[in-house]
Amino acid sequence: MAGLATAFGSGAMTNSINEIESAACILTIGTNTTYNHPVIGLRIKKAVRNGAKLIVANPRRIRLCHFADLWLRQRPGTDLALLMGIMRVIVDERLYDEAFISGRCENFDAFKKSLADFDLDTVEKITGVPREQIKKAARMYAGTKPATLLYAMGITQHAHGTDNVLAVGNLAMLTGNIGKPSSGVNPLRGQNNVQGSCDMGALPNVLTGYQQVADEASRDKFEKAWQTKLSPKPGITLMEIMEGAIEGKIRAMYIMGENPALSDPDSNHVRKALDSLDFLIVQDIFLTETAQLAHVVLPAVSFAEKDGTFTNTERRVQRVRKAIEPIGSARPDWQIVCDIATRMGHPGFSFNSAEEVFDEIRKLTPQYAGITYQRLDEAGIQWPCPTTDHPGTPILHIGKFSRGKGHFSALEYKLSAETPDEQYPLILVTERARYHYHTGTMTRRVEGLNILRDQELVEMNSKDASALGIGDGEMVRVVSRRGEVTARAKVTEDSPLGAISMTFHFVESPTNVLTNPALDPVAKIPALKVCAVRVEKLTQTKAAKS
Repeated sequence: MAGLATAFGSGAMTNSINEIESAACILTIGTNTTYNHPVIGLRIKKAVRNGAKLIVANPRRIRLCHFADLWLRQRPGTDLALLMGIMRVIVDERLYDEAFISGRCENFDAFKKSLADFDLDTVEKITGVPREQIKKAARMYAGTKPATLLYAMGITQHAHGTDNVLAVGNLAMLTGNIGKPSSGVNPLRGQNNVQGSCDMGALPNVLTGYQQVADEASRDKFEKAWQTKLSPKPGITLMEIMEGAIEGKIRAMYIMGENPALSDPDSNHVRKALDSLDFLIVQDIFLTETAQLAHVVLPAVSFAEKDGTFTNTERRVQRVRKAIEPIGSARPDWQIVCDIATRMGHPGFSFNSAEEVFDEIRKLTPQYAGITYQRLDEAGIQWPCPTTDHPGTPILHIGKFSRGKGHFSALEYKLSAETPDEQYPLILVTERARYHYHTGTMTRRVEGLNILRDQELVEMNSKDASALGIGDGEMVRVVSRRGEVTARAKVTEDSPLGAISMTFHFVESPTNVLTNPALDPVAKIPALKVCAVRVEKLTQTKAAKS
C-alpha cells in the first residue's frame, strides 16, 4: 500500500463500494474477491449482470473467472510485467486519455520510455499470458469507461510489491480513470478495521492521518497535545522488529490482536525472535499461539463487548456499540493501554470513554475533524471530512490529486526474491479459504466452519501431481529452504502448472514455516505470495474432504 501513497495519498480506496456495480469495466488483480471480500464480490457480479466487462488477472482459477469476459492467467510474481504490457498496448495504440494526462499528471515521458522493455513478445515470455489476450485486456480497459481497478495482497505481498501498486496507479491515470464515479484504484483491506488502524498511525513513519513523524510541524502539534517529546526518526516495520529481537537490539515487545507465530513468514525464525525477548506481552481475546509464548497475557474484549469506531476499506467510519458486558476479566483495549500508560507516569491518558478518545483523534487528524459520534449515530461517514457540516468524501481526487499532480512512475521488472530451481521446482502461493480467516484465532473455534473445512490442503495441478505420483487426498510433505510441513493433497485444475497453493489457517500444518521473509525495499512487506518449494509423497490415505 505504501507505494501508492506517492500518487494517491493514503493508499485507501479512491472510490466507494456501491459504485462498483455501476462500472462499465472492472479489472481485478491479486484478489480472490468472492472468497475474501464476499460483499464486494457480490457487487462485481451485479455489475456483470448490468453489462460490465470483467477482466480477472490471477494465476489461480478463482470463482470470479466464471463471470469474466477475460481471464489473464499470469505466472505468480509476474504482475508488473503483465500490467506494463497492457499499458504498452494502450500507449502504442494511443488509447490513453491525453487530456487527463496533460492536465493532471507529470513524468509521463519517463514512464513512456520505461515501456520500451515491455514489448508483447517479452511480456508473453515472462507472464505466460498470450499476447492477444494482453491486447484484448488493454483495449477493453481503456475503451470501456468508467473502469474500476480492484486489488489486494496478491500483488502487494512480494519483494517488489510497491512497484506492483505503482503500476496499477499508472494504469488508472493513463486511462483517466481517477476522480470519477465507478472508477479509481481500490485496494481491498483484509479485515474490518485495517484501514482504521493505518489511519490511527499504526505504521512506523506516520502519526494519525498519515502525518509524517519527520515533519516538524506535525510533531509539534502532537507534542503539545500529548505533553511529551517525539522522535523525528521513523520507526521500523514488523519483520525488522523480529530481526532486531534476534540481534538483541529489541528486548521487549507488546503485541495486540496479532498472531505472528503463525501469520508471519519463516515462522520458525519468528518464534526464535519471540523466544529471544526478555519480556513479551500479548493482548488478545483468545490464548493464541503467540500468547502461549508470552510472559504476560492481557485479556481483551471482542467487538461485541466494546464501544468505538471501525473504518472500513472504503474509508467509511462507523460506530461500534457494546452489545454485551465484557466476559470475565477482559477489558477494552483502550482501557488497558490507558491504565498501563498512567501507571508508567504519563498524565495524558485520563480518558473516561471511547468517545473521549475519538474526540482527541478528531482534534489531531484533519481527515476525521468533522466526524462526531452524534453524526455517526445517523450513518457512517467517509473521510476526509474536515468540518462538522461536511458530508464526507465518497470519491477521492476529484479535480486534482492530494499531492497536486499525479506522478507516473517509470518501472522495471524484477524477478521474485525466490524462484524455482532443481531442488525446489514449484512455487508456493499462499491464500485464504472461504470458511476461515487468518490464523483461525476465531474461525477455528466455530464448529460449523470446521465441518466445512477442518484441515490444510495442498492444491496442485493434475500434471504436477501425476509427475510426482501423488493422488488426490494423499498426505504430502512440502519443503522449502526454511522448513517443512505435512498436509493433504488436493488435485485441481484451479492451480496452475508449476505452482501449489496453501492457506495459513491451520496450526497443525503451519504454512508460514515455508514462506520467504524477503522484504520489499520500500514498504518492507514480506514476499509471502511467492516462495520455492518441493512436494514429496508420504502415504496413501483416504480422499480429502471437499
